[in-house]
Amino acid sequence: MANAAISTPLDVHLTKHSDQNKSLFFTSPLFRQIPTTTRTRTTLTISCCTSPKPRNKKTSSLSEQLKPLTTTTLSNDQEQQNNTLLSKPKSTWVNPTRPKRSVISLQRQKRSPHSYNPQVRDLRRFAQKLNNSGDSEEAFMATLKEIPHPPSRENALLILNSLKPWQNTRLFFNWLKTQNSFPMETIFYNVTMKSLRFGRQFQLIEELANEMIRNDIELDNITYSTIITCAKRCKDFDKAVEWFERMYKTGMMPDEVTYSAILDVYAQLRKVEEVLSLYERGRASGWKPDAITFAVLGKMFGEAGDFDGIRYVLQEMGSLGVEPNLIVYNTLLEAMGKAGKPGMARSLFEEMIESGLTPNEKTLTALVKVYGKARWGRDALELWERMRSNSWPVDFILYNTLLNMCADLGLEEEAERLFEDMKRSESSRPDSWSYTAMLNIYGSGGKVEKAMEMFDEMSELGVELNVMGCTCLVQCLGKAKRVDDMVRVFSFVVEKGVRPDDRLCGCLLSVVSMCDDVGDEEKVLACLQQANPKLVVFVRLLQGEETSFKTVKDEFRSVISDTSIEARRPFCNCLIDMCRNRGHHERAHELLYLGTLYGLYPGLHNKTAKEWCLDVRSLSIGAAQTALEEWMGTLYRIVQRKEELPELFSAQTGVGTHKFSQGLANSFASHAEKLAAPFRQSEEKAGCFVATREDLVSWAQSRAPTAVTA
Repeated sequence: MANAAISTPLDVHLTKHSDQNKSLFFTSPLFRQIPTTTRTRTTLTISCCTSPKPRNKKTSSLSEQLKPLTTTTLSNDQEQQNNTLLSKPKSTWVNPTRPKRSVISLQRQKRSPHSYNPQVRDLRRFAQKLNNSGDSEEAFMATLKEIPHPPSRENALLILNSLKPWQNTRLFFNWLKTQNSFPMETIFYNVTMKSLRFGRQFQLIEELANEMIRNDIELDNITYSTIITCAKRCKDFDKAVEWFERMYKTGMMPDEVTYSAILDVYAQLRKVEEVLSLYERGRASGWKPDAITFAVLGKMFGEAGDFDGIRYVLQEMGSLGVEPNLIVYNTLLEAMGKAGKPGMARSLFEEMIESGLTPNEKTLTALVKVYGKARWGRDALELWERMRSNSWPVDFILYNTLLNMCADLGLEEEAERLFEDMKRSESSRPDSWSYTAMLNIYGSGGKVEKAMEMFDEMSELGVELNVMGCTCLVQCLGKAKRVDDMVRVFSFVVEKGVRPDDRLCGCLLSVVSMCDDVGDEEKVLACLQQANPKLVVFVRLLQGEETSFKTVKDEFRSVISDTSIEARRPFCNCLIDMCRNRGHHERAHELLYLGTLYGLYPGLHNKTAKEWCLDVRSLSIGAAQTALEEWMGTLYRIVQRKEELPELFSAQTGVGTHKFSQGLANSFASHAEKLAAPFRQSEEKAGCFVATREDLVSWAQSRAPTAVTA
């Protein structure tokens, strides 16, 4: 009803105005009154310049099946609130008297018909003989001399279609060109290119395409489609775009397969505007996208975490009556996870089950990842029970995903049951990553004996311990002060060929910061020496009281630049902890300054007109204490200078879910009490400490300058 009410005055408005007034339409009050969700659809209707076709019964049925997909995930209230945020192409005015020419051929190019060949049995037997001739060119050419019938056009085409390895296809095609038995037509190039596409030989395909151009052989839709899809498979997206543009320049119109392929290319390049522009132009030409096209759009929006874009895809599918298949559901579930919408993912999954589709391993893995990321442990375990009761397919990846989720959420008993199920399974027995997940669970929970039992079991069964499992075990033993066992494990895995990475080095550095005994510290540093000698040099440099700040700064920059990005902040945290534990508080403040200077703590300080906030959630305990001391000293000086202050001050420590924030709130509260800082735990938000301007001014006035950071 809403669309009908809008279309009549809109048609009148467009009829009255000529091309010179087209820019006035989208700035007129009439257009601004049209809901955002209607504008794109209205534009597409105008561009087609045809009255809408009545839906047949089948289309209505599909639409009714899709109704839950758009109604449960897109409520009316939510749609009204967010309709202006939908990701879609910018509306394009099209004069109905001069419709824009089509940009897509709505019919897939048909294959050339093959006439009956009485020699087909002999030729296929010969093609199989060519396939079995070996990898050498000499053997292939020798077998080729035994061809049972002359290479006529039909015979050659049949053999060419029967050759499997792309190398053989290329050799036979080159041999055909030397025979001069018949002219090389487009179809021979197309068959050869398709074989080369299986081998991801884009360079050879491009050479054949250029050869066709030189010899004035027509490149048809299948030719361009093969070139573009091969470039896409080879991740050479720029070449795919180049050939798509060349296709238009020759006047060749892409068919639906080619059009969907280029949409995927632009999506892989994350050119959202280009994808949406192509999509709208195709729709304006009368194209009805299939489920695969919507899977491409859903994946693109999911990679960008664009929930509004995902909503747009759902609305388009509903309006066109396109029934989602399993691939579309899997793509949308992954997209919901990346957009941070676990509730929407759960609703989508339930609708998929109600539609009669059976989830596969990818479906269940995607949903478990969504639940794990959102920390929905109960939902994930309920899903696991449904998998068992319904006998849904489970593979290695799904089992390990569940185990990793249990490790992230600290679900030890549930993980042990899963692990036992894997041991009883004939097809999904535990592998290295399964054991790593269990080591992570036991290590995080401080279950040293269970972790060592798991390590011994791996050794007995011959399961390799990867660097991640070694890191979990080293961390567990280090926290338990079992340095000798830690050294034994580290030496064992290095002998087995495990190469320590920056994460393992950071774990060893953390153990160094926790060592109370000099002897234990030297044992750990000896391990670290094997993994990262440069880091050990810097640690010893920090321990020297005569080391200047300039030297520390230069060496710190050198060490951090050689460290992977994700390990840089943990390195700095551990170094600060080590300095504080050794009583080198001034050096700890220098390291915090350098970490801030080099962008390791980007969100440490946040200021607004009403509130200043210290966010220490990404810091270790020692680094958080140092940051609090630094902040209080700065605030003390600001009060002394009588500068303007906001009404509220807050400090964010989190609630202990982050691996660097365990116990951080309690430690922060104790240190704030030691400094007599006027921060108190917020009653409204856990892990948040607040103070008013009056409290802070009163504190600063009652403190001596030397006592601020004591």
